[in-house]
Amino acid sequence: MGDPRIRLSEPTLGEEEVEAVSRAVRDGHLVFGPDLPAFEAAMAEAVGATGALAVITGTAALHLGLLVAGVAPGDELWVSDLTFIASLNAATYCGARVTLVDSEPRSWNLDPNLVIEELARRANAGEAMPKAIMPVHLLGHPANLEPMLVALHEHNVAIIEDAAEALGSRWVGGALDGTVPGTVGDIGIYSFNFNKPISTGGGGMLVARDEETLARARHLGSQAKIPDTDYRHDAVGYNYRLSNIAAALGMVQMQRLPHLIERRREIAARYRDALTDLGLTGGPDEPWARRSGWLSTVRFHDGATRNAVRQALGEQGIETRPIWPPMRIQAPYAQLPVLGGDVAVGIGATVMCLPCSAHLTGAQQDEVIAIVRTVVERG
Repeated sequence: MGDPRIRLSEPTLGEEEVEAVSRAVRDGHLVFGPDLPAFEAAMAEAVGATGALAVITGTAALHLGLLVAGVAPGDELWVSDLTFIASLNAATYCGARVTLVDSEPRSWNLDPNLVIEELARRANAGEAMPKAIMPVHLLGHPANLEPMLVALHEHNVAIIEDAAEALGSRWVGGALDGTVPGTVGDIGIYSFNFNKPISTGGGGMLVARDEETLARARHLGSQAKIPDTDYRHDAVGYNYRLSNIAAALGMVQMQRLPHLIERRREIAARYRDALTDLGLTGGPDEPWARRSGWLSTVRFHDGATRNAVRQALGEQGIETRPIWPPMRIQAPYAQLPVLGGDVAVGIGATVMCLPCSAHLTGAQQDEVIAIVRTVVERG
């Protein structure tokens, strides 16, 4: 089977992006240059953070975030069970002991009640608390953080938000009204991978609650080189800096962000409206949240139907993918302890992601919808 005719999720690029990258090349600003600090400043302003650090991937941002939050070998870290494996890999880089947290049925994000209950149980039993928690804002839908913030703060549990998929989303109503995922905890991270709503080809961003933490992350991400010295280093560092040429692309993409997010939300809503009479549900869209619409999903009645639909779409050159399996059934992490039941397992077995690039045409989406309907109605 060749390249798909209709891809799952790809960047929407135009001549402005071409010109920005060409200008950076002409000016010799490939690695260092004015676009990088400008991109960081634009990102900080967009999410309401005091500052931001651009790095080569979202995974690199997670790794740095955990390090500057003080997560050390042997420390316990709670992480969403239903997530992309990068969340767990970054924790493993730090030597953390991970406990997985099952999903809540409605938002698919980690269940706040499980967190609150386990913190209370440990407090009553005199058991140690986790060093930190990493809630993942799955598919760009904000996690239900508000109910557990008091308990996390009371027990001094650091919060590192994996908002890799959530740029363009926010909470609606309540104490977090208008707040952007990634800015509630001590540290938040975002991704600009090729399939995200805005892309730098590959890239990520870290935001922190205070300038000192951000400066520490910047230092470690630049090989821990002491400024104004001839290659003197005071710690084990990492080569995680984003290039200026990637930032030039990101600056133009940031300007498109509102349109790209709105377009992806429109595509998701159209899938939902077209398939609801079949008893199929789309991705979470809770009234207390405005999701980014990063990926459009549909939940089938069973895994067999999902797989049959995927095969039919693939035969027509239409790219899809299942949502990732929960971490508890991934080979490297199958032995990890889990808080909760099997909600994440059920979601992972029945959900599929449909094409949702911002430039997806109405005719292309009609084709996807028609194939889904045919397979499901045929049974």
